[in-house]
Amino acid sequence: MTEHDVVVIGGGPAGLAAAIAARQAGAQDVWIIERDKRLGGILQQCIHNGFGLHIFDEELTGPEYAQRYIDLAEEQGVHAMLDTMVLDITPDRVITVVNKKEGLQTIKAKALVLAMGCRERSRGALNIPGTRPAGIFTAGTAQRFVNMEGYMPGNQIVVLGSGDIGLIMARRLTLEGADVKMVCEIMPYSSGLKRNIVQCLDDFGIPLRLNYTVVDIRGKDRVEGVTVAAVDENRRPIPGSEEYVPCDTLLLSVGLIPENELSRSAGVELNPITGGPVVDESMQTSIAGVFACGNVVHVNDLVDNVSTESAIAGRAAALYALGTFDGSTPGITVKTGPGVRYIVPNAINLARVEDSVTLYFRVDNVYENAALRVSTDKGVLFNIKKKIMVPGEMQHIKLKKAFLEKQGDITEVTVEVAGEEV
Repeated sequence: MTEHDVVVIGGGPAGLAAAIAARQAGAQDVWIIERDKRLGGILQQCIHNGFGLHIFDEELTGPEYAQRYIDLAEEQGVHAMLDTMVLDITPDRVITVVNKKEGLQTIKAKALVLAMGCRERSRGALNIPGTRPAGIFTAGTAQRFVNMEGYMPGNQIVVLGSGDIGLIMARRLTLEGADVKMVCEIMPYSSGLKRNIVQCLDDFGIPLRLNYTVVDIRGKDRVEGVTVAAVDENRRPIPGSEEYVPCDTLLLSVGLIPENELSRSAGVELNPITGGPVVDESMQTSIAGVFACGNVVHVNDLVDNVSTESAIAGRAAALYALGTFDGSTPGITVKTGPGVRYIVPNAINLARVEDSVTLYFRVDNVYENAALRVSTDKGVLFNIKKKIMVPGEMQHIKLKKAFLEKQGDITEVTVEVAGEEV
């Protein structure tokens, strides 16, 4: 068994940022374990621009953004174990891995960072009736085919779900000559960013049908068409609204799920709403010395936020490995109130906060001219007026350490929406 100061599981944007921060915080022996043959994660196939506006103050493509961090990781002396699969993690941070070169081996980590990212929901999670022909892909799979493998998934395409990957692929496939018929979304609002709706759908004349879903798939060997229908407030198809749409491809962009099989095997407590680990302000999970960051905790809409959050986890992991991490129990529980679906982090230890702590959360509906209310067990702290809030865009609030300390011995912070939903 080998032993290292900090081991990071996953070499995507979260893992890279965490590893770099760990080195910068003083950890000498930092390793990234990545199952792919190269670092970068999902950014390798995201050739569109829009990355890095907050971190680098410029617009980069996904590979360019990833390369910035890969270069920095090499400069910092971060070690990478590529083409290696993690099979198991124990609560005492013993990692079992396997690869072609060394075979099966175990690694002991003084501190561990979980940065495995997320995966897409597949057809099996949707219970769509119909046959099982070729031509049904998740949007991310189609993205890899087009951008990395050089294959077109089809020519006449219907997209189910309005996640950001689906919206971006609607534009990408249109640019490659495909006929994207429509994007159907079962909810009354899009789950993607507003800028992607404008740039990927509106600019290319691709219709977005809200309150619509696919109710049947036709075709034996290959998709021949799908039947779409409007849904009511309970998301049930409305009889008589069915419409048959000829197509040879159905793309699914129906949500992302944190990749947490390894977190479960380690015994980490998971949030039932996000599916990711419950974490505190240092991104430490319910197990001491095990940290988590990025989309494995909750699905972010900006990679810049992933990098910022992961740097916090990396620094804290380094301090833990060096024996200087404050191991006291967080004194403040962070809760969601009406209108807020989930929030990260779930607890705050003010002794570990240097200047401020940022709360990231998503609302559960579309709200216009509403307010975010932050309160404690001793009363309301403040209200923030918001012109519009939608579930597809992450919200955040920064709380200054000095401000929280002035409130006295508080034990709870709650964030809620105070206003009317659309």
